[in-house]
Amino acid sequence: MPVVRLTCLFALAVCSFTTAFGESTATKSGWTVLFDGANTDAFRNYQSDTISSGWKIQDGALVRAEKGAGDIITKEKFGAFELELEYKISPEGNSGVMFHVTEDNPKPWQSGPEIQVQDNTAGHDPQKAGWLYQLYKADVDATKPAGQWNQLRILITPEKCAHYVNGVKYFEYVKGSDDWDQRVAKSKFSKFEGFGEATSGHIALQDHGDEVAYRNIRVRKLD
Repeated sequence: MPVVRLTCLFALAVCSFTTAFGESTATKSGWTVLFDGANTDAFRNYQSDTISSGWKIQDGALVRAEKGAGDIITKEKFGAFELELEYKISPEGNSGVMFHVTEDNPKPWQSGPEIQVQDNTAGHDPQKAGWLYQLYKADVDATKPAGQWNQLRILITPEKCAHYVNGVKYFEYVKGSDDWDQRVAKSKFSKFEGFGEATSGHIALQDHGDEVAYRNIRVRKLD
């Protein structure tokens, strides 16, 4: 096959390649991969310098696989950002993704708002997957059943925050607005001084005692 034709075919293949989120790598820039299926270098346990053996890499996914794995956080802090990942929750399972986490509390959820991750069918928590725990909820359920991969996308900026599950927009809110403050005051988080007030912090993946898998984790700073 002529070299020119090979070059054209290669260029076509690159242009047509899409990520797990259906976007061309040629049209998206500024993304940082937090987990590529091969190593956990971007994470450590909460209030620790290392990551426990309870989090394992299995079939290209980061899995909370064993008891005592503990909550993990990104080594880097993020202010305004866009986060995309896929999760697979076990039957009846529960987990969560937190943001703007600080390390001045016993638990990350005591400072960072949590996006619920759970089995919406057989889970035991009234807070459903994709909701901002006890603060904002969706009128729709776009999740796939336990054991299947779901896509989560969140946009966090001072002007607007938004949650998307499997491409479906759940809701918007403004962190620190009057509406936000009123909702926090009515929630269990009101007893934690400074909850949700940080404008920058770690992204956390929760160990809630159940098996959960995450993959294709990437973030883009919007500062």
